[in-house]
Amino acid sequence: MNIIFKIDTWQEIYHSLRNNKLRTFLTMIGVGWGMFLFVSLLGAAKGMENGFDKAFAGFATNSIFLWAQNTTIPYDGFPKGRKMDLHLPDIAVLEKKIPTIDYISPQTSRGNFGSAGELFSKNGKNATYTLNGDYPIGNKISEKTLTFGRYINDADIAGNKRVIVIGEEIYKNFFDAKKNEDPIGKTITVKGLFFNVIGVFRVKRQGGAIGNDNSAYIPFTTFTKMYNDGDKVGYFAIVGKGNTDLKVLEDNVKDELKAKYNVSPDDSNAFGSFNFGTMFGKLTGFLTGMQLLTIVVGTLTILAGVIAISNILLITVKERTKEIGIRRALGAKPAEVRNQILLESVVITITSGLLGFIFGIFLLMLLNNLTAGQDKFPFYNPTVNYGEVFAAMAVMVFLGLIIGMIPAQRAVKIRPIEALRTE
Repeated sequence: MNIIFKIDTWQEIYHSLRNNKLRTFLTMIGVGWGMFLFVSLLGAAKGMENGFDKAFAGFATNSIFLWAQNTTIPYDGFPKGRKMDLHLPDIAVLEKKIPTIDYISPQTSRGNFGSAGELFSKNGKNATYTLNGDYPIGNKISEKTLTFGRYINDADIAGNKRVIVIGEEIYKNFFDAKKNEDPIGKTITVKGLFFNVIGVFRVKRQGGAIGNDNSAYIPFTTFTKMYNDGDKVGYFAIVGKGNTDLKVLEDNVKDELKAKYNVSPDDSNAFGSFNFGTMFGKLTGFLTGMQLLTIVVGTLTILAGVIAISNILLITVKERTKEIGIRRALGAKPAEVRNQILLESVVITITSGLLGFIFGIFLLMLLNNLTAGQDKFPFYNPTVNYGEVFAAMAVMVFLGLIIGMIPAQRAVKIRPIEALRTE
């Protein structure tokens, strides 16, 4: 009968481990700690990845924000310091000449990029907020969660309608949020003009050109009419197709605009930009690096623990020299002695790994409960890939067998006569 199915084998393993409780416990800590680190760090890295995915959900991460500035180099008869502007017809030119552009969202605002906000009023209450002119396609750049009503549509644009979609903070200031007052169809005064509220939103990510809950959106055509801007655009949000190299796309857009507006090709200041796609790519690369580092650290820690098991078993074999000699004298085959030691190594390895795995999962569950419902820190639903864990466990067992061969071979080489003489 195979040694693994003999009850005597398991009884011997049990008594051997029980008689050396402290040594066994200290040995198990090494492997268990390695698996604990592997699971908890890998889960934490995944939690950060999920947190960033949640924070940027609904946002076009392959996007570039571009705006006009001033020239710094004289060119083609024009002096330096010329103020540049973006215009709606630029969109058709860029989309025609640069096929890697998916779509362009023209936007304009008062209250962003250091400019003064606009005065909002209702029932004698006044406050200053950011006012944005937008097209329906703008909601694809940064999807807004609507708590009431709808977003701007094509009919609003075509009719230059005085309709407004307000942020949640504006809603709380002008309406009774505690009673969940419905603001749809009610009016707010902006720059002395009455606007009908058609929606209330909260953004999934706060800040900058992405928007925030202290801002409001009206049809782009209504905005330009209010401020007599004609076809001027504050900035373009440009989204690239598929796996487009956004740095190349950014340079191509600037080159086309420079050619159209007679700007020196060497003038890097005429048009400013923020390449969100490149920044997001660096972020995802950092998260991937964290996961790889976690795997390396966890694996090395597990390896160190498995080596410790081998050292402990070497001591155990030395202490059990007489016992092994008696077994050999009674007819135990070398393979049986070897397999006994190897089985002890595997038992310690698997038990330690399972305990480390369980404690690691408990830690991730605790972190998940502590971070549930918060959006300030990018951490959400820390999980581990069980395939990676089982692979690590398999590596642990394999290493346990390989390294366990050292004390096992030493046990096999013990001669019965010499073992029985040992005091």
